[in-house]
Amino acid sequence: MSVIVENAVKLYGEQRALNNVSFEIKSGEIVGFIGPNGAGKSTMMKIICGFIPPSSGAVKVNGFDVLENPLEVRKNIGYLPEHNPLYPEMYVKEYLEFAGGIYKIKNIQERIKDIIAQTGLEREQHKKIGALSKGYRQRVGLAQALIHDPAVLILDEPTTGLDPNQIVEIRNLISEAGKSKTIMLSTHIMQEVEAICDRIIIINKGEIVANDRTSEIIQNTANNEVTVLIEFSNDVDEAVLLQIPGVSKVRKINDKNWLLSNDQGQDFRENIFQYAVSKGLSVLSMQKKEQSLEEVFHELTK
Repeated sequence: MSVIVENAVKLYGEQRALNNVSFEIKSGEIVGFIGPNGAGKSTMMKIICGFIPPSSGAVKVNGFDVLENPLEVRKNIGYLPEHNPLYPEMYVKEYLEFAGGIYKIKNIQERIKDIIAQTGLEREQHKKIGALSKGYRQRVGLAQALIHDPAVLILDEPTTGLDPNQIVEIRNLISEAGKSKTIMLSTHIMQEVEAICDRIIIINKGEIVANDRTSEIIQNTANNEVTVLIEFSNDVDEAVLLQIPGVSKVRKINDKNWLLSNDQGQDFRENIFQYAVSKGLSVLSMQKKEQSLEEVFHELTK
């Protein structure tokens, strides 16, 4: 196992930021670690990285305990915090040389050349960090986290404040790194989790409320209600739609578009089609609406 957390507790005075948190992240996994603000995400990540100690419990990275072997843990981890701590007056290559020096990396210039190519910083490598866009500053942060070739990457909100193009670029970098490393990724962007993570862990009020593949969490959390989005070619009355067998609830989007629901878990699309034919109604489109990760997240953390 790359990361093992067993019954981790973190107290700030009388406030319990983490309450008996346990999970494992296997080698080669990209795991999304999500939760509302104040849920304990950053606290958990800082404990794994060895920046703050747990009040109780055990945390191990590649077999090294964060309390007993903190230096070995840090050798095995690359960390990009939410607020990327860069030195704006330093040049990109200068900063990476400084970061590499902390880890006493041999052949540092060769490693810097490789990591600059890996993170797409070739055109920016001779600039001062303060002159870079936010997207390129995030790339520098990733390069710093990767410079010592760690087995585990801990990324806290790596795409916050980026534009859509920059988000895609950083996601691609993370996905590429995930081919050879274990990655724990914190984010508020549900599409990001679905796009690049093998599994998700949802934390709420310091406790794990879900830990599984996205599809399994959605399936296990979803209620019995089946909803169908349907578009007719002409106007339809609500009273007519309520006569369709299996329809328990109707919601109007506009005169031609409706959401029809069944609260017993029954797929009633065939009933809709047959009823439409019998009433001479033309159906332009019909789609079963699946519950989204965002809706499940809201359900588990509200």
